[in-house]
Amino acid sequence: MTTSYKDLQYVKPQQVHPKAEKKPVYGLQKVRRIVAVASGKGGVGKSTVAVNLAVALAQQGWKVGLADADIYGPSVPKMTATEDVQPTMQLIDEVEMLTPVERYGVQWMSIGYFIAPDQPLIWRGPMATNALRQIVLQVDWGELDILLIDLPPGTGDIHLSIIHDVKLSGAIVVSTPQAIALADVEKGVNMFLNDKVNVPVLGLVENMAWFTPAELPDNKYYIFGKEGCLELAKKLGLPLLAQLPLVQSIREGSDKGLPETAREHAATAPFTLFAEKVAEVLGL
Repeated sequence: MTTSYKDLQYVKPQQVHPKAEKKPVYGLQKVRRIVAVASGKGGVGKSTVAVNLAVALAQQGWKVGLADADIYGPSVPKMTATEDVQPTMQLIDEVEMLTPVERYGVQWMSIGYFIAPDQPLIWRGPMATNALRQIVLQVDWGELDILLIDLPPGTGDIHLSIIHDVKLSGAIVVSTPQAIALADVEKGVNMFLNDKVNVPVLGLVENMAWFTPAELPDNKYYIFGKEGCLELAKKLGLPLLAQLPLVQSIREGSDKGLPETAREHAATAPFTLFAEKVAEVLGL
């Protein structure tokens, strides 16, 4: 069954609000924990971290899904080699629900499955947020321990829409240790901790923390600065969930649609520890 974005039946916010008196028809009823993966700015490897975290959690036995909420720059289809997969729809309680794509033991959903790779999304805020609601709420996720939502960089309408429509268990904020990236991290953290938002920040992740050449395995080169996220985490009173190295194979795997954590490789160890810590923090 061929599906396009225009075929989707929009689920109105009042149908999916967790406080609705009538039991809502939406795909999050059997999801135990929902975690947003965010970043203050682009280019810090947030989606790479989110995808590898999802696969690492699945390898540890958890039931995991990931919704690619970066409406304008969806990358999950490319990073999981599912670009040619077409999600199907099924009718559940008279509502058309999307069936997520499954690979590497994770259920994936992205707006990228419904548009051509070279097609730009020239959408104003309301249309983008409506599309976002559909790829998160109008999906038959089934029973999941964790649903990760890969948010676009920064703060804005899409973030506020997710916070309004979904009861988040917490947020993970990704950054490099570079000072210019850290300046935006604090803004992102403060958005979640704002009194009107009130989403707990589970911790920070320092990506591209150092580079170790294969021929010099005992050396660490701090290309983007040293322990910037660690210092910021101390300042904000938040845990540092992981320090992830800059590894060439991670970039190559992302381009090929083969997440690093789907391979048996030394570089997967930091992600394994990261996933264990996330599960612990979530009380799974």
